[in-house]
Amino acid sequence: MAGGQGTRLGASQPKAFVDLDGMSLLEHAVTRALGAPEVSHVVIVAPVSHLREAGAIASRSSRPADVEVVPGGAERTDSVAAGLAVLRPEDGIVLVHDAARCLAPSALFSRLVREVRTGHPAVVPGLLVTDTIKQVDADGVVVATPDRARLRAIQTPQAFLREVLEHAHASGAHATDDAALVEAVGGHVRVVEGDRLAFKVTTPDDLATARRHLSG
Repeated sequence: MAGGQGTRLGASQPKAFVDLDGMSLLEHAVTRALGAPEVSHVVIVAPVSHLREAGAIASRSSRPADVEVVPGGAERTDSVAAGLAVLRPEDGIVLVHDAARCLAPSALFSRLVREVRTGHPAVVPGLLVTDTIKQVDADGVVVATPDRARLRAIQTPQAFLREVLEHAHASGAHATDDAALVEAVGGHVRVVEGDRLAFKVTTPDDLATARRHLSG
């Protein structure tokens, strides 16, 4: 998914096309996805305004024949649906990934696919929550303190059996991630250990952190 506007990043273009050490966030994400042997097909869902740029990234990837570009929709669910619409018949497992998590390593893609193949219809990576979390009401008053041992900060890529994700999208529900759509239709979602490199680039500080990781 390459549709984030990048407002909090202070960018003048969609976040996925912001430069990170000579490559856009999107290009970093595509490179790492293609680095997983289990990934045979990549669909870039890009804003209509940047289809040409996305096409250029696809054409210079390591496997251009396996990367295609489609225009996104008004909402995230519309964009994922656009990607689902162009899957190949043999695409039995689908990974939905945000370009903003551009450093998610190839090994994470591989591990998620293996988890689905072992019998889990929906698998997402997550990290333990280290902060104390408070649930508040509309006035900011604390109403609950969840047990953080049972909380996870969820990342992408998220992996699904194709028919499970298609069924969730066909329901017409809307959510901030695809796992929530699967949950909404009664699906079983498994959380596995995520990766610190799969953090989301949202602010200039996040971009600086990504640069530090790349510099070693």
